[in-house]
Amino acid sequence: MAGRRERDWPRPDHCRVITIANQKGGVGKTTSSVNIAASLALHGARVLVVDLDPQGNASTALGIDHHAEIPSIYDVLIEDTPMEDIVVPSPEIPNLHCAPATLNLAGAEIELVSKVARESRLRRALDSYDIAKFDYVLIDCPPSLGLLTVNALVGADELLIPIQCEYYALEGLGQLIRTVDLVKAHLNPKLNVSTILLTMYDARTRLAAQVAEDVRAHFGEIVLNTVIPRSVRVSEAPSYGQSVITYDPGSSGALAYSEAASEIAHRGAGAAK
Repeated sequence: MAGRRERDWPRPDHCRVITIANQKGGVGKTTSSVNIAASLALHGARVLVVDLDPQGNASTALGIDHHAEIPSIYDVLIEDTPMEDIVVPSPEIPNLHCAPATLNLAGAEIELVSKVARESRLRRALDSYDIAKFDYVLIDCPPSLGLLTVNALVGADELLIPIQCEYYALEGLGQLIRTVDLVKAHLNPKLNVSTILLTMYDARTRLAAQVAEDVRAHFGEIVLNTVIPRSVRVSEAPSYGQSVITYDPGSSGALAYSEAASEIAHRGAGAAK
């Protein structure tokens, strides 16, 4: 595969559970989840993607069937179905598995309100599942700060925040950081904002460079060196039930996501304890 430095990247000494969240829509959460997962799996890691977005776009991009009758993450959160009953392998990539989302998840926010320990139901499901057989669990969130996203924050050890290089990029980010602080204080003290990923970078504009500079000045070394460019191929790939990594491995988007995944693997190998 083009852009591959070496066949296998370093694998962490324990399963890294990473939530990918930003309540702002259209910043590349799902795209980043799917393509980072695909890159890691193609370089020797065992990866599980947990699709917590009712739209199920991550499931679609991984070629996973997710119509209403399919057992899904909804059943895990609401009906206490074991994770092993819903996790399925991606047909495109070895070592890559998915816990799919269905439209049933759209009602889960309301149904979770009356549940016991409603904020930690995903954490309990992961704890009772053998996640040690994976190197990474990536949790894709909906564009909100509701109970599904809170479950993802409570269930993870790390948070990856995609930020698009456009006007208003940092707007609302303070609210996300405040939510993270509340989760750390009351529900999950291990949660750590480990990674910021700059997406939708348009090198032709001064604005993109300015936003990238502002984000790096504010967040420092947790911002990945790699930026994800705007790419038609990245947008096309899900319609073929693929990640851009398999759809067009030589495209700028695929190469950028591969580099970003490599950074995550090399930075975090044995680091995020």
